[in-house]
Amino acid sequence: MDELTLAVVGIDFPNQDKARSNRRFELLASAIGDPVSLRPEPRNRHDPHAIAVFSARDVQVGYLSAERAPLIGARMRRGEEVQAVYQGLKGSVAYIRVRFGGDMPTVPRAAEPLPERGEDDVFADPDGPEWGA
Repeated sequence: MDELTLAVVGIDFPNQDKARSNRRFELLASAIGDPVSLRPEPRNRHDPHAIAVFSARDVQVGYLSAERAPLIGARMRRGEEVQAVYQGLKGSVAYIRVRFGGDMPTVPRAAEPLPERGEDDVFADPDGPEWGA
């Protein structure tokens, strides 16, 4: 499987751009299915495997989790084409859907709404061995 839901962390930290853009606000202004871009930051002083996530409006919304960034970064360095879309926000974590191979990812939806969730809510994939987790 070349499609996966990934956590985006650090959404409550301010951006260092001139406008001091707000990551959470940008996520709240985003719609499920909006494209996002992934940008490796090999010179990141905290983590050389860091991968920043940017909204369709080119505002940074956070980073891939440290557990997944090395795997995703390795595939990107091998030249695999990656597409990603915004999947949702829950608490202090945002979620994106990533697909390797060029096609746009699909956003999974619950078959029937759960009591605590609305019809448009999304759910994450279980971690699987095919991703090396």
